[in-house]
Amino acid sequence: MICFLTSSPFLPDENALNPANGFVKALRASLPEGSLRALFVASSPDEAETNDYYAGLTRIGFEASGFRFSAFGVLDRRNADRAAEALADAGLVILAGGHVPTQNAFFADIDLKALLAGYSGVVIGISAGTMNAAETVYAQPELDGEAVSPDYRRFLPGLGLTRSMVIPHFDGNLFAELDGLRIYGDVTFPDSRGRRFYLLPDGSYIQLKDGQEELFGEAYVIEDGTLRPLCNEGDSVKL
Repeated sequence: MICFLTSSPFLPDENALNPANGFVKALRASLPEGSLRALFVASSPDEAETNDYYAGLTRIGFEASGFRFSAFGVLDRRNADRAAEALADAGLVILAGGHVPTQNAFFADIDLKALLAGYSGVVIGISAGTMNAAETVYAQPELDGEAVSPDYRRFLPGLGLTRSMVIPHFDGNLFAELDGLRIYGDVTFPDSRGRRFYLLPDGSYIQLKDGQEELFGEAYVIEDGTLRPLCNEGDSVKL
């Protein structure tokens, strides 16, 4: 299995893949030539119409970058009982973006971790999908009420594809607020005691191949309550 864990793989102003940091080139080299059979694993399993819409947009974005598909299926509640067959039939699996805890629960429901254990194709994580690929997932609060709820779990068991806990869509704003708290200063920095979080702007990604993890593009680390730069745009670093 080869994995690409992205913040967002798409260009900011058009529905096509972002070639920054060699992403499209590396993806093309990892996939077989010709038409692909892809599976889009939803983040909100009960929202069928929304899932079909975003799967369609994702397909268009890949096709705009030269990839071709003989099939582009969606895995959600409608066919969850056939998850093993759907996965076995796909050479490319895309873990959708969305709400991290909702997607995490769906992954657990279908035992996606076990299903991926013997998978030999390519996996792409997008935002929440990337976060849920970790062994331990850091679900940074996102929705109103989550930052102050005593019942909200910020650490969840994930798919175990990587040891890296990722926070996507980092734009340098350390002063964003949620529920009257600074999401970084009051929540994430304290949560990083004894832990390491990788902050990825859109266009950066982690590639997992042959047991190695390599980060490409601009990235930062929050560890033990401090922030530091890790990698520059156009560069890479092994994790």
